[in-house]
Amino acid sequence: MTIYFYTTRQEPYGCFSNFSQHGFQLDEHWWVTSEHYFQAQKFIETDPTWYQAIREAKTPKQAATMGRSREHPIRSDWEQVKDELMQKAVLKKFETHADIREVLLSTGDELIVENAPGDYYWGCGKDGSGKNKLGEILMAVRDILRQESA
Repeated sequence: MTIYFYTTRQEPYGCFSNFSQHGFQLDEHWWVTSEHYFQAQKFIETDPTWYQAIREAKTPKQAATMGRSREHPIRSDWEQVKDELMQKAVLKKFETHADIREVLLSTGDELIVENAPGDYYWGCGKDGSGKNKLGEILMAVRDILRQESA
């Protein structure tokens, strides 16, 4: 069986979304969602004011929109570090919240897919040919959490 998720409204796997309201402490700041953390990291070196504005965005959708803006320069190594930063945030989110950690661990060895029709990098895309990087990170985090609890 494959587990598909996309929006936070899809129970029980809505918690897999970066928009889920499961905050965590990381890099000396509180992050309301993993989306806030991820989008802000693009600007940590290049525009500290924009970084802070994203961190304080009212919603994850607003943080995502701000992070995708190219009116502010992004860090030069973004393509090299984005997967690692996403995994760091996702791991911290699931380490922080026991309830959603149990949901992730309950998936066993099932394939996890972000069913994002417009995203061919983090999701599977409209036709299923996307890289599903967020799904891969969730499965990697699941393995790390198993090792931590063993």
